[in-house]
Amino acid sequence: MGRVTERRRVLRIRDGAVSSRPDTLVAEEPLEIRLNGKPLAITMRTPGDDFALAAGFLVSEGVLAAASDLRNIVYCAGATVDGSNTYNVVDVRTAPEVSLPDFTLERNVYTSSSCGLCGKASLDAVRTTARWPIADNPPLRVTPELLAELPGRLREAQRVFDRTGGLHAAALFTEDGELLDVREDVGRHNAMDKLVGRALRNGDLPLSRTVLLVSGRASFELAQKAVMAGVPLLAAVSAPSSLAVDLAAETGLTLVGFLRGSSMNVYAGEDRISLREPAPQG
Repeated sequence: MGRVTERRRVLRIRDGAVSSRPDTLVAEEPLEIRLNGKPLAITMRTPGDDFALAAGFLVSEGVLAAASDLRNIVYCAGATVDGSNTYNVVDVRTAPEVSLPDFTLERNVYTSSSCGLCGKASLDAVRTTARWPIADNPPLRVTPELLAELPGRLREAQRVFDRTGGLHAAALFTEDGELLDVREDVGRHNAMDKLVGRALRNGDLPLSRTVLLVSGRASFELAQKAVMAGVPLLAAVSAPSSLAVDLAAETGLTLVGFLRGSSMNVYAGEDRISLREPAPQG
């Protein structure tokens, strides 16, 4: 199986001084996801948690909703011409009653930024395929002070990032700020798929009383994956896209961006943020 990191020699230049040294890089390899033996999708990912990644991907595509939908996941032996196993091809076997999508080697979904869909078509696609409405009852409530602590907790848990500086992460917290799980990957969408896939296999979906934090920006694809997993609050350390904000408003997702220190922007679902009462005037 591929390693999470690899070593490469680099020429290092610091203040005019030149030296040669090994550097630790995050590994990136393709993963082909097959569904009941048929090719469905290919994604570039950091090896590791491949079964969770495949399961989470199928949750976001509306194929899987519960652990009972999943029969098993295996690496495909003989994935190459010479019969060797590259550990870069997985086959997901579903229960007989699970409805299957059209098969294609392209990501035949509305989530890809290159899929050509936008606006109302994309929003309608999420609404019609989501298994669970966002239903945190009673409503989840978090303070800005708690949200401000989460990026630091995520950073402390990023073990591979410490060695490479080249990974995105997705972390799942309780409404009290307890870290439940964190996954890393070269692709931010893969990190979230790994997180959701582990929740599926543990029987924890929907994630209706959790806070999801992602490194980097909040794209439409990440907001869509949060909605498909039943997450009520998605926070990102960088900016959201306009379509991510539209999706959050459409589905009832609370979306927080630019979460840095005590500063943050709430783009949708502000009712889940517990704010202090304004000081009396006069």
